[in-house]
Amino acid sequence: MRSDKIKKGIERLPNRALLYGTGLSSSHMERPFIGIASSFTDLIPGHTNMRILERYIERGIENKGGTPFIFGVPGICDGIAMGHSGMKYSLPSRELIADIIETVANANSLDGLVLLTNCDKITPGMIMGSLRVNIPTIVVTAGPMLAGHLGKKRLALVRDTFEAVGRFKAGTISKDELRNVECEACPSCGSCQGLYTANTMACITEAMGLSLPFCAATPAVLSRKTRIVYESGQRIVELVKNNIKPKDIINKKSLENAIVVDMALGGSSNTVLHLMAIASEAQVPLNLKDFDRISKLTPNIAKLEPAGEYYMEDLDNAGGIPAVLQRFLKLINNMPTVSGKKTHEIAKSAVIYDNDIIRPLDNAYRKEGGIAVLYGNLAPEGAIVKQAAVEPGMLEFKGTARVYNSEEEAMENILNGKIKKGNVVVIRYEGPSGGPGMREMLSPTSALVGMGLHKNVALITDGRFSGGTRGPCIGHVSPEAALGGLIAYVKDGDTIHIDIPKRKLNLLVSNAEIEKRKKEIKLQPAKIKSGYLYRYSQMVTSASTGAVLKE
Repeated sequence: MRSDKIKKGIERLPNRALLYGTGLSSSHMERPFIGIASSFTDLIPGHTNMRILERYIERGIENKGGTPFIFGVPGICDGIAMGHSGMKYSLPSRELIADIIETVANANSLDGLVLLTNCDKITPGMIMGSLRVNIPTIVVTAGPMLAGHLGKKRLALVRDTFEAVGRFKAGTISKDELRNVECEACPSCGSCQGLYTANTMACITEAMGLSLPFCAATPAVLSRKTRIVYESGQRIVELVKNNIKPKDIINKKSLENAIVVDMALGGSSNTVLHLMAIASEAQVPLNLKDFDRISKLTPNIAKLEPAGEYYMEDLDNAGGIPAVLQRFLKLINNMPTVSGKKTHEIAKSAVIYDNDIIRPLDNAYRKEGGIAVLYGNLAPEGAIVKQAAVEPGMLEFKGTARVYNSEEEAMENILNGKIKKGNVVVIRYEGPSGGPGMREMLSPTSALVGMGLHKNVALITDGRFSGGTRGPCIGHVSPEAALGGLIAYVKDGDTIHIDIPKRKLNLLVSNAEIEKRKKEIKLQPAKIKSGYLYRYSQMVTSASTGAVLKE
């Protein structure tokens, strides 16, 4: 076993003495050492139930003859970090988490890993670290939150809190209604109810074969979740005994399966960043063209919140990810998974309980998948839009630019009523390097929706969007403003043309004028010049390559 290097031989007597100091028995020394990387924290509702789940993972590991060790991994809730400087740390935390997994697994010569995770950057960060050390690994996502209720109306975080800010400003809801949704929208532990980034990552993690079937959609509060968790603890010991490693599971074909499910569900645009980062750690070639190619082949067969009215609990009741895989048997690759079953076997044994929540391919909501990649002079390296959440009448739009150099500046103008019909809100210097940290723009996009402007106003940014964003919101514009991308030279009053069906994003200004501006306009200086964010800003690559750190 890999762990023998810290527990075998006379020269390791001091090491064993310290291990005995943790309370181990001599029998534990003969078993594989399994690390449980837990992102438990009281700060995030998606993680507050993890103390219970840790116990069930431990039980499963002990039951199959392993020795479990829990260690901590930090977590940030994007919803809590949203709209202020805290969001600058969210995407960069992914790289820290990968480093922590690598550090703890290698320093302690662990034989295997259970990754207990749930929220946005934590899941990909853990997977990236496990690929780096490449020891047997299974992922346990802690499960989605239940829908809130206000009378008979179901509530979810984004539509009923973030968008409520805009509705209140527009005078369409009262202070009492505002208070009610504040207290009732998040009624339980779990990742937020819709197909935002956390739940999208859970779904595609299961689709690529790193989680047991039904793990992604099973709500956090169900006893079924603890059974899946217990079985995951059992299964990791088998994976160690059979030496089945993440790089045996993750390759180009399994990543393509993940993209198919992402496109079919209409998932978060953040998955583009995370899947490319995972592919980078797995040393698998993956680029933006792969996403767009698969999107054109994959009908959008589900319409979960924010794009529609269904929730993760509805997806679970309809059959979960195995049922989604069944719809795409002819498109998905038959790959090994941590369950010991191949993808097609899981798909064939699935039952689809609701043909509207998981529609047949010939009755899809859209012929194409949820995400589109746009190119043009504003984004020669690409930009991302969640087309499944765009009103049909806004798929092509030509508007007048209103330009802001930060999210806060844009948000102030939106709430003060300065954005009008026909505008394209441009938020720049929010990219991976310029932000730094590539903040999510959920607050301004939700305010626009709440104020009823999403049907006649677009937004583009070199930052990114929450999975909860809806409307014609285009992010990941690359190159970013801080690196001299054309978005840095857009002026108020310029005309911007967005054509999602034709995958175009262009600034309608002459080349001569653009060259003149490049000589006259100086790029904004760095916003942060010390600490982790400064180091991150100097090392991070473009969003078009996953915003990974340079070697």
